[in-house]
Formats: sequence, C-alpha cells, structure tokens
Amino acid sequence: MDVPDLEQRVGAGRLRLAASTRALIEAATLVAADADDATLDRASEAVEAAAATLVDSGAAVLDPRHRDARTYASFLPHSMLVGRAHPLSPAAEYSFADGVLDVRVRFGAAYEGPPGYVHGGVVALAFDELFGMCNVCNGQGGLTGRLTVRYRRPTPLQRELRLTAWQDHHEGRRMRVRGTIHAGEVLTAEAEGLFVTPRPETRTEYFGSRA
Repeated sequence: MDVPDLEQRVGAGRLRLAASTRALIEAATLVAADADDATLDRASEAVEAAAATLVDSGAAVLDPRHRDARTYASFLPHSMLVGRAHPLSPAAEYSFADGVLDVRVRFGAAYEGPPGYVHGGVVALAFDELFGMCNVCNGQGGLTGRLTVRYRRPTPLQRELRLTAWQDHHEGRRMRVRGTIHAGEVLTAEAEGLFVTPRPETRTEYFGSRA
C-alpha cells in the first residue's frame, strides 16, 4: 500500500505564528481570577496590535487555495489534531505503519473540561480527526457517518497520550474504524466510527469541481 505524503511543509513564519498563538491561548486560559487589570490591559494591547498587523498587512484572509490542493499533505497543516499551522491544534506527532496510525499528543489547559481533564468534546474531536487520517493512510478517504465514543476514565491534561486507530472493516464505500486513547497503560477512551466515501457528484456538490 502506498502511504500518502504525511510531511507538513509549512514555512518558518507560519510555524512560529501558530506556536506563539498556542502559547498565548494557553497563558490566557491560565490567567488567575485576581490578575491585576494593568497587566491584562498591557497583554490585551499587545494581542490587539498583533491581530491588527495581520489584518492591515492583508495576511489574514480566507485563503481557499488549500481546499483546491491535490495532495493530502496540503490539508494536514490545517488539522485540528496534528496541524502544525493551526493555532488551535495541539500539533500532535504521528506515524503510520502496518495499517495502524499512532499519534502522541499532550493537551494543555485550553482543552480542559472537568478540572484537570480533557473536555469530552475534545476527545470526540480527536477521534474524528484520528479516524479520518487513518482512512486516508489506508487509501480510502471518507466523511463521518457515525462516531461512537466510550469514555472509560477521564483523560488527563498535561500528560502524553497515545492515540491509535485502525480500519476494522472496509466494503465498497464504507469503512469502519476503531481506536483507543491511553494515558500510560490506562485506557481512557475508545471509539468506533463509520465513514463513507462520497460519490463523485456528492463530492463536487460539497467541495467543488476541483476536489
């Protein structure tokens, strides 16, 4: 099986901007309730100035070019799980071998649900991204038809987690994928997803003629 190109080719400037924005989001999430207004005002002015720099320079525009790209590597930088150019992504590390996708990730404070643990919705999002990527690596991309998550234990923040996914069944346009999340040796969540490869006319309707 030919595994698609999984290297993310992102310029140094975009990598730095995404990384600094992640750091800002993490710091802003952790701001103490009694932080003084003068400090927060200075930080706000700096953030507002940075946003204005991007808008005024014309750099902050809705760029549809990545949607027209013909290689999977062009989409990966925008992933909500592994995307190195996406400031809301934890920029997880990943590898694919023998039909199994292995992802290592650490979720910070911005992803908190219950105190000290990852939000359940973020866990579901992680599985959805994980499964979609697993399908592409196995040579069959598709859209999510159903996603079932079983939360076994709370998934901890600030710890390296191991996410694994593999195709359990594939027939025609339908794929069933299974996966797990472990914190060390502890299983915190497992999931099963049904994915469907859209027909050409449906793909054109949803994503345009160049998709």
